[in-house]
Amino acid sequence: EIYTFTIDQNAPAKPGSAGKAALNQRIRIVRLGSFDPGERVVAGEEGQIAADLSGDESFEGYWKRPDADAKALHAGWYFTGDIGFLDGDGDLFVTGRVDDMIITGGENVSPVEIESVLSLHDGVLEVAVAGLPDERWGQRVVAFVKRARGVEANDLDDHCRTSGLANFKRPREYVFLDEIPKSPVGKILRRKLQAGEFALENGPAGRSPTLS
Repeated sequence: EIYTFTIDQNAPAKPGSAGKAALNQRIRIVRLGSFDPGERVVAGEEGQIAADLSGDESFEGYWKRPDADAKALHAGWYFTGDIGFLDGDGDLFVTGRVDDMIITGGENVSPVEIESVLSLHDGVLEVAVAGLPDERWGQRVVAFVKRARGVEANDLDDHCRTSGLANFKRPREYVFLDEIPKSPVGKILRRKLQAGEFALENGPAGRSPTLS
């Protein structure tokens, strides 16, 4: 378990911040795809959050789970499976999970970043983004949307184009749903989206053609 605390006395100035590492604890952000704690990313860049196992409150490993140890423990550091970044002040922001990361055309894409952009459109009530298999790109970015009014895929694509979102992160397909599948505590169930376990808003008409 990783302990962090926020030292900023003006918490509203940094909404979403998890603060700095706790006393006798060190954390760092490691390049996605690497398990070398020396491959740190620069401030503002997303990577996997890793914690120093030499801290007083760190654990020694998983109970009778050598497979989990092999996945998470590397060179004296615990790779949490969480994605985040440190800002210029060294405060931590958690942005998602490694397992949710979309890899399209060799690029890492955070679904949370795209969801944040689309949620600002006034025609979107709820949105979830996931990667679906694609022969050309490995995965394609797909946005699953519960819409507030008659917004169409082209409207949302225009919104993404003008938002500053990188072109390779733009959803190539929009799927309009009656409801976004969630757990009892409100967590988006991306695995159900990837497995096709959802109800389209208007039957087959609820899926947009693939966008270029």
